[in-house]
Amino acid sequence: MRRAAVLSLFLAALPVLAFAAKPPVLVELYTAQGCASCGEANAYLGKLAERPDVLALTFPVDYWDYLGWADTFAKPEFTLRQKAYVARLSLREPYTPQVVVDGRAQVGGLQTDKVEKLVTSAAAGARKGPDMAFLGVRRINIGAGAAPKGGAEVWLVRYDPREQDVVVKKGDNKGQTVAHTNVVREIKKLGMWWGRPSAYKIPPATEEGLAMAVLVQAPKGGKVITVARKAPPAVVAAPAR
Repeated sequence: MRRAAVLSLFLAALPVLAFAAKPPVLVELYTAQGCASCGEANAYLGKLAERPDVLALTFPVDYWDYLGWADTFAKPEFTLRQKAYVARLSLREPYTPQVVVDGRAQVGGLQTDKVEKLVTSAAAGARKGPDMAFLGVRRINIGAGAAPKGGAEVWLVRYDPREQDVVVKKGDNKGQTVAHTNVVREIKKLGMWWGRPSAYKIPPATEEGLAMAVLVQAPKGGKVITVARKAPPAVVAAPAR
């Protein structure tokens, strides 16, 4: 009965899926307000976020908090996500600012020419992932496709689409205003995708005004297979912090 219900929901969304746009390139910036060289990378990500073919997300990490300023947006789960990339991409250790493109390649956040090349190459690729369609804000359907060995993880990401400025009062960036774009506020695993049409429940948001994206990704920081995003009903300006 449960499988029949899932298939019924998926078939109902087929008209939407049939006209789905090419999924955006996922660009992840790992940054920190206490990182002296991160402000420039944050500003560059803001420009990338303006591209319709890119989903640019800011993941603030917490391992520089000991330098004197606790990042106001950082969460331990963001650091864990970055560490998964460190292991997958055979890096020595996590660092900031770091940019990861589609889970396939990484580069320093200040190496903007290299970031541009990675994004351009990813955008020009076939990007053959399963079709995806949101049913309101509480469910997403994922179609059939080729799943990686061991399946793929389905991640819900909620992020604040408003530009936000933070005045840093301690540490290396004391007195500076650090700009942020598309700050991730929540990341949650919804389940696994095995290549068959499937539907996933989306839990209620804990904050208002957040946009959301669903990522289908090979396990443990693997390659991003496809991305779908959904804007919030209305966006208002965020106050300075």
